Amino acid sequence: MKSFQTERKLSYRDLFYKLILFVATVTIIVYFLPKEGQFNYQFEINKPWKYGLLQASFDFPIYKDESQIKKEQDSILASYRPYYIRNKDIGEQMIHKFQNDYNVSLRKILPSVSYYYYIEKQLKDFYKKGIISSSDLSQLHKDSLAYIQEIDQNTSHELAVQSIYTTKQAYESLICSDTLHFQKNLLQQCNLNNYLTPNLTYDAKRSEALRNDLLEDISWANGFVMNGQKIVDRGEIIDKRTFIILNSLQQEWDKRSETTTEKRLALVGQVLFVSLLIATFFIYLELFRSDYYKNRRSWYLLFSLIIFFSVISSITVEHLLTSVYVIPFAMGPIIIRIFLDSRTAFMAHIILVLLCSISLRTPHEFILLQSMAGMVGIYSLRELSQRSQLLRSALLVTCTYAILYLSLDLMHANDVSQLSTHIYINFIINGILLLFTYPLLFILEKTFGFTSNVTLVELSNINTKLMREMSEIAPGTFQHSLQLANLTAAAANRIGANSQLVRTGAMYHDIGKMLNPAFFTENQTGVNPHDQLSYKQSAQVVISHITDGLRLADKYDLPQVIKDFIRTHHGAGVTKYFYISYQNEHPDEEVDKSFFQYPGPNPFTKEQAILMMADAVEAASRSLPEYTEESISNLVDRIIDSQVQDGCFKECPITFKDIATVKSVFKEKLKTMYHTRISYPELKK
Repeated sequence: MKSFQTERKLSYRDLFYKLILFVATVTIIVYFLPKEGQFNYQFEINKPWKYGLLQASFDFPIYKDESQIKKEQDSILASYRPYYIRNKDIGEQMIHKFQNDYNVSLRKILPSVSYYYYIEKQLKDFYKKGIISSSDLSQLHKDSLAYIQEIDQNTSHELAVQSIYTTKQAYESLICSDTLHFQKNLLQQCNLNNYLTPNLTYDAKRSEALRNDLLEDISWANGFVMNGQKIVDRGEIIDKRTFIILNSLQQEWDKRSETTTEKRLALVGQVLFVSLLIATFFIYLELFRSDYYKNRRSWYLLFSLIIFFSVISSITVEHLLTSVYVIPFAMGPIIIRIFLDSRTAFMAHIILVLLCSISLRTPHEFILLQSMAGMVGIYSLRELSQRSQLLRSALLVTCTYAILYLSLDLMHANDVSQLSTHIYINFIINGILLLFTYPLLFILEKTFGFTSNVTLVELSNINTKLMREMSEIAPGTFQHSLQLANLTAAAANRIGANSQLVRTGAMYHDIGKMLNPAFFTENQTGVNPHDQLSYKQSAQVVISHITDGLRLADKYDLPQVIKDFIRTHHGAGVTKYFYISYQNEHPDEEVDKSFFQYPGPNPFTKEQAILMMADAVEAASRSLPEYTEESISNLVDRIIDSQVQDGCFKECPITFKDIATVKSVFKEKLKTMYHTRISYPELKK
């Protein structure tokens, strides 16, 4: 009952985790998707149209270009007269202020009353003609306006801009207009600018209303495009009229996208589309790759790649405004193929391509090109062990892009001159970026805990520091590991397992023996330290090479898959020599098996099972009194059948057919390794 409840809790927890991952993936992708209604085409006048056939999906007007609109506006605004309100009280107040100041202080500065009459007359003339602010006059000149409408109470009349003063102009005119009769320096001492202030004020409300009424008479459109009407097709040169139509379509598209209702509908559509695709991928994993659910690093890698490329695609389309064909989409399936499997790589790539296609206005071409490029990438790089393989894959993907695009272009072009050439530069950039998969693998390995074939090849090099130390400290173990590497790789190739993985695992499975090499027969030279120990002590020393090996693996930062070979190559079996010997010495005693048992676990992959079988067979083969076909065959059958009976392979996905094939390979290899040589005759004298 408790087991059922625990299993149920785990099931609910896994379901909750999947739901969180699903919601997070959909949310991130939808957040970065270009907002629906945006015009994502790029076009230039007198350049060929590089997309497919474009037809109007709604009626829209053909807007006039800016130069034509500006010309019509200038023509209409030539009759425009902005309104200004005259304030008579300001002039009277300023003149009255001057009169008072003259009686109080200015009389002492000015030598005669003629100055008084001159200043008073000038002030009255200024306020009669009108004074406005400098900013208002600058705006009038900027708008090329020669007249304004002056509002005086309930009447208005035109006033020439040329006759109006600013405070600065009025002051300069006051002190400089009659220097023959009135001294300039005396006038300056009177601070006459204190009596000059604008009496004409801009009436914004009336002026803007008049301006808008005039501009409303302008027609902003110069024809209409009907729904379904052809606008432009691939390869056609964009002339001036087509350019204006495309600009009009872009403006109308932007206007439509501003409405809240359409934004909400677009968002709902994007959420449904993305959710459907991600749900499809979840279903695929559930049906065909349910083992990935047990290993969350596989989840993280898959959905990280899908999210990353979806976001990069959306940003490129919406903000960078460059071609999406520079993005190396084939990098995704190549990485998944290297770390996981081909079927998942292809499925993830198709989902990714469909997700990115909704960012584009012409998705069909994109889907065709990316699907084919992804398949070529997966097929051309099934195993990455050399850098040259990646270079070859990048070249093949680039050629696939170019050839497929050329074929599509030829089907739509009417003339060779209409073929697009600039896009091939994007394909070359794409191929160059694809080469960065090699250094990226190292980052992904460290981030997600995977191990690529490149790393396995590097680790299996006998010139690595750990391998060199092993060859010096434990030469017998080193030779044993080399023999196992060849033996296991041959068996793995025959049953379709990962030969490079099992080869590398075989190289490192016994590194724990380096700490006590003399306690293992392959390293002994006549002296056996076990003679001084009890069977229990000897068993513990032998068993300790597992834990010692794991410590060395941690020290040298070996991948987890290699550590798994160290842990499982003896499984949960016992050190039979010491266990049976102890039982023979103590026939009446109930022996505690744990003193002689390896910590385990038993193998849980095909590769680990192959290594376990090969390790036991190769070690036992050294004790055969004679190497005949029958003795080798009997040895292999006896040892492997014993492991099967002990349940060593219950946890790994290896079949009886695979085991039979492995046996056959071992027999062939051992017969080759231990074949007898012909003795050469001596020359008789």
